[in-house]
Amino acid sequence: MTIGDSIGITPFHARGSLRGFIISGRWPDTTKEWAQVLVLAVRVASLPGLLPTTTVFGVREELPDDPRPGTVGMVLAEGPVLGEQALQPGRFAAHIPPALLMLHPPAETRPSLPECTGAASGCVLLPGVPHLGLEHRAAWAEAESDGTVTSLISRIGLDPISDPDTAVLAMLLAA
Repeated sequence: MTIGDSIGITPFHARGSLRGFIISGRWPDTTKEWAQVLVLAVRVASLPGLLPTTTVFGVREELPDDPRPGTVGMVLAEGPVLGEQALQPGRFAAHIPPALLMLHPPAETRPSLPECTGAASGCVLLPGVPHLGLEHRAAWAEAESDGTVTSLISRIGLDPISDPDTAVLAMLLAA
């Protein structure tokens, strides 16, 4: 891979809350690259107060207003999982995004290790088309605010219902 083939990720916020990420260079191609994007997103979500509640982020291939050169798209906050503003099932039925992320702030993350207080976590689901032989893929990550990654798992060919995070994301994709 050359420098020109790199993936750039720039987080942005509005009124003190994480609103998404600008993707530049190119889109991630593999489950491994999407897991790396997830790790960065979880590291950002671990910063105190930046992510108020568990939030779903959707990949958008359209460009932001006045994009910088090399911008390929965005990963935007779509809404929280719970509460009055919660996303409804079927939200993405008309246009299935290439990936959905769910980020959990430190207050809503049970760390995998007891010494990891303040860790955030998240999941990325890359929806497949199983009846065409394209398997669902996913990755899960946990990180502390100092950037330490405390957990990273990826899977290909998973049944989305087998994990709470992927089950919620799959439900949002269902019509």
